[in-house]
Formats: sequence, structure tokens, C-alpha cells
Amino acid sequence: MDNNHKPCKPKQHNHELQGSVKIFGCCDYAHNHRFATVTGDAIPYEDSHVHDVKFTTDSCNGHRHEFCGTTGPAKDVGCGRHVHLIKGCTTENGNPLHKHEFTAATLIEDPVCEY
Repeated sequence: MDNNHKPCKPKQHNHELQGSVKIFGCCDYAHNHRFATVTGDAIPYEDSHVHDVKFTTDSCNGHRHEFCGTTGPAKDVGCGRHVHLIKGCTTENGNPLHKHEFTAATLIEDPVCEY
């Protein structure tokens, strides 16, 4: 093990999350946005755990969107690893009618921990 990678206790971890929001509008005004973030630490939830998620999308047509929410519980993908699903809707300051829905899953790997 090198100094850059330290073992993690199972409950102390984060996930990377990236994706695109669904297209909003039509014709010349149709657009979407992309996002990338890292979840917060694991939060115990029933017999599993969840993670807080916050992000701001990229800029498109001169604006961006924000999201603040929580993933679903862990979904086992084998070999002691898991992902989390998240579904939500972004907000935009000043325009409550202009928002984007999205569905995504966290990445499996925790890039700073050894398994």
C-alpha cells in the first residue's frame, strides 16, 4: 500500500457521480446540462446507508442549475461493492418552471480506498 491510498472502514466512503439531465424545451430552445460531483459520507439508513448529493450543472444558454438531495440505499453489485441510484429534479434561481429531471447511479469505485 502506498501513502496515497489508505484502507477505509466500510461505512466511511464516498462515491463519484456524473451524468446529464433530461432535455428541456423544444426546437431552438431545447438543451440539457451535465454534472459531476462526489457524494457526502455514508449515512446509516435502515439496514443500509445513503449519501447526500449536491451539485451545480455546467452552463448552457447562459444559465446553470443546482441540485441538493439524497441517494437511494446501496445496491449490491457483487464482490463487496455497491452503487446508489438517485433520481431528482434541478432548480434554477428565478424561474421555478425551468427545471430538469435526471436519473443516475453512482460509480462503483471509491478512488481513495483499497478493497
